Amino acid sequence: MPLPMKIVPTALADVRLVEPRVHADDRGWLVESHRPEAFEALGLPAHFSQENTSLSHPGVLRGLHFQVRHPQGKLITVARGTIYDVAVDLRPGSPDRGRWVGVLLSAATPRMLWVPPGFAHGFYVTEGPAVVCYKLTAPYAPDWDRCLSWDDPTVGVRWPLQGPPILSERDRRGMSWQEALACLEGEAR
Repeated sequence: MPLPMKIVPTALADVRLVEPRVHADDRGWLVESHRPEAFEALGLPAHFSQENTSLSHPGVLRGLHFQVRHPQGKLITVARGTIYDVAVDLRPGSPDRGRWVGVLLSAATPRMLWVPPGFAHGFYVTEGPAVVCYKLTAPYAPDWDRCLSWDDPTVGVRWPLQGPPILSERDRRGMSWQEALACLEGEAR
C-alpha cells in the first residue's frame, strides 16, 4: 500500500515539507494528516506529546522561539489563512547552524512543515486570520523557552512583511544571535 504522504526537501536537510495525498472531489478534499507507521517510514516522529493551536491576525509575527534543555520538534500545519513559516538551525555541530529556511503554508494546500528539535521557529501571517496547528515532540517547558530576535541581522531572515509586524512584548525583546549562542552554550555545560 503506498504511503499517504511524501517528503519534499527544503534548503535545510533536516527541515522537511510533508505533502499528504489529497483525495478531492466536487465537495472538497480529505487528507490523512497523521498515521504513525507512515511517519516512521518517512523518518519522522510517529508520536507527539502535545498539540497546540493558535489564531493570529494578518501582520502578526510570532517567534523566533526555541527551547533549551527541552527542545521540541514541531510539525506545523495551517487550518485557515496563510503563513510564512521559518526555521533557524541552532544545533551545535550542525553544518547548517545559523542558516534559515522559510516556506509558505496555507489552508488551501494541505502541506505540513517538520522542524526538528534544536531549531528556532516562527511565522508571519500573510493572509488571515490564520489558524496554525502544531504537533510537538516534547511538552512545553516555560522555564526553558527562549526567543531569538526575528530581525537579527546575523541570521538575516527575509520576511515577506506587508508593513511593520505586530509583535508580542516578548518577541520585541528577542535576543541576538550571539546572545542565543551564549544561552545555548551555557545550558550545554
